[in-house]
Amino acid sequence: MARLSTHVLDTSRGLPAHGVTIELHAVVGGERRHVLTATTNADGRIAAQEGLAPGVYEFTFHAGDYFRAAGIPLAEPPFLDEVAVRFGIADADGRYHVPLLIAPYSYSTYRGS
Repeated sequence: MARLSTHVLDTSRGLPAHGVTIELHAVVGGERRHVLTATTNADGRIAAQEGLAPGVYEFTFHAGDYFRAAGIPLAEPPFLDEVAVRFGIADADGRYHVPLLIAPYSYSTYRGS
């Protein structure tokens, strides 16, 4: 079964994003099914998830809460609050890494290694 990991970097401060709440959902038949809720450690990571079946998944990164807790002023509502990244796992034996680079007004992601 596939292995999934993520890493969040705060590009506005040049640091790993510690304390970001992340939810993982499996998307089955258009419905989201909760798999996990975790919070990033001091390195901006959560524990890798093992044993995921091929399919569609979605990470939700609670960026607005993270920036508020870090004391970064945001508009209300913030430009980015919850960042959802939907992706597919095709290889049952693959390793998937989905990093998020985040700032109050932008983000990017890619399939990492």
